Amino acid sequence: MKSVASFAVLLESFFTQRLMKQRLASPHTIKSYRDTFHLLLQFSQRHLSKQPSQLELTDIDTPLITTFLDDMEKNRKISSRTRNVRLAAIRSFFRYAAYEAPAQSAQIQRVLAIPGKKHIRTLVGYLTRPEIEALLAAPNRRTWSGRRDHALLLLAVQAGLRLSELTGLQHRDVILGSGAHVRVIGKGRKERCTPLTKQTARVIQTWMQEPTKSDSQILFPSARGGRLSADGVQYILNNHTKAAIKKCLSLKEKRVTPHLLRHTCAVELLQSGIDIAMIALWLGHESIETTRIYLNANLALKEEMLAKTTMPEGNSGRYRPGDQLLAFLRSL
Repeated sequence: MKSVASFAVLLESFFTQRLMKQRLASPHTIKSYRDTFHLLLQFSQRHLSKQPSQLELTDIDTPLITTFLDDMEKNRKISSRTRNVRLAAIRSFFRYAAYEAPAQSAQIQRVLAIPGKKHIRTLVGYLTRPEIEALLAAPNRRTWSGRRDHALLLLAVQAGLRLSELTGLQHRDVILGSGAHVRVIGKGRKERCTPLTKQTARVIQTWMQEPTKSDSQILFPSARGGRLSADGVQYILNNHTKAAIKKCLSLKEKRVTPHLLRHTCAVELLQSGIDIAMIALWLGHESIETTRIYLNANLALKEEMLAKTTMPEGNSGRYRPGDQLLAFLRSL
């Protein structure tokens, strides 16, 4: 029978063997899982008075995990969605532990049975056409950084790339000429090609002729020539959004993020009459169900459906005030 490894050994092998070697998990996934267990180990140290390296698998039981998740919601003010992300990382580890520590199967099954928390599914946000135009016009194209930012924003809106896909693009990933497109490696290490419009292809081609700041082949490098960070892209967006608000006040009510630009691309395609299955292929969604969220967000499409539908006519009637006593009883 296989000997039971310590929690520390199991957690290290989960990251190095399971995630990195077997599943070839993306850096984003590894970072998310790492943060979850960093928080969990700190919480366990405070509540169990044990160093993380001295913890046993049996210490990380269902009551501890649920208390940890509740503490995250109460003290760190995380949303129900983020709580479920943390729980998903913990479940992934315990599914791995089920093979490595079968003697603890009862405890592991109890952890895997912890339910996710239900949450309100908010409508997907996106930019309208005037907002897109104001944002694209914001960068000062007389400067190197302005030309970079304009090309980056245009590609983000037109191609709908994820942030990691956008910042990871290299010159060799851009194919110009007939059938211009960009080639990216998306979630699950899946390669896909996204076509470019003639206007986007011209802007990208002009940008690629700019002198490089280093030997790096990154398509949209930082001022030092390296890869832009997530915070760096958000900083760029914040600056240009502030400038764009002067021309389009509705942007003041929106938090413009790289993912919002991806949503904008999807809604633009949907409003152009593109089939939802084709949009799923465009965005690199593994399941078409993920893409259906844009159907619910598109008010213009719903209004078009309403215009084509004959609804039963109602009668406004005449207002008659209700009885005061009955109103009192209903208020109890």
